[in-house]
Amino acid sequence: MSANTPRTAVITGAGSERGIGRETARHLAAAGFDIAVLDIDGAAAEHAAAAIAKEHEVEAQGIAADVTEASSVDRAIGAIESSSLPPIGVLVNNAGITRPTRFLDIEKDEWELVFDVNVTGTYLVTRRVLPGLAERGYGRIVNVSSVSGERGGGVFGGTHYSAAKAAVLGLTRALAREVGEHGVVVNAVAPGLIDTDITGGLLSGERKQQLVADIPVGRNGSTADVAATITFLAGESVGYITGATFDINGGSHIH
Repeated sequence: MSANTPRTAVITGAGSERGIGRETARHLAAAGFDIAVLDIDGAAAEHAAAAIAKEHEVEAQGIAADVTEASSVDRAIGAIESSSLPPIGVLVNNAGITRPTRFLDIEKDEWELVFDVNVTGTYLVTRRVLPGLAERGYGRIVNVSSVSGERGGGVFGGTHYSAAKAAVLGLTRALAREVGEHGVVVNAVAPGLIDTDITGGLLSGERKQQLVADIPVGRNGSTADVAATITFLAGESVGYITGATFDINGGSHIH
């Protein structure tokens, strides 16, 4: 494929206006990709796609998808593949949830929910998209993990969130070994404290000030900070970077 080949970028969990997924979709559209927004909230996905199409003059579609359900994922990706969008070239597994619950207070249902969305969702969407990428001999997969999965929490989410996001890193590295020969590279980003709807209102005041005080660059991150790195990893020139984790935390975790 040449650098001018039209490609679609699929971003999961991109319906939220202030989320990493939505900002990533904007950045990828600005970089010339057509866009497929997947979100459990179908109306939000459609609204996001319409706004992105208008703003960046690309083709964009919003599709309802529950990433924890294989049938829902299959329908959503099938709709993209049968649409007027060009072939999928990029997958951003962004859909995720967190809970600030302490370990001894985590009930089994909550533990499973956090793993279902963050880990199983990444697995199901990737499994559905990957055959097409391998067949075409080109693909960029970017998984959204978290600094919590690297340092063992201490930011916002509980132990289940840290464990799930660490699992995403393990999946990224192992999958990179399997699919590199097919022209598909798999990388991860690990954001630190980012202003999003997940933390907005829940992480504020003195607690937020304490966290920011430990960040060398002196501020919390923005969704644009994360989206810019994901867009780089989605690019044509990233064919020799795979299995890597890109830390986006302002220096709060240096290892």
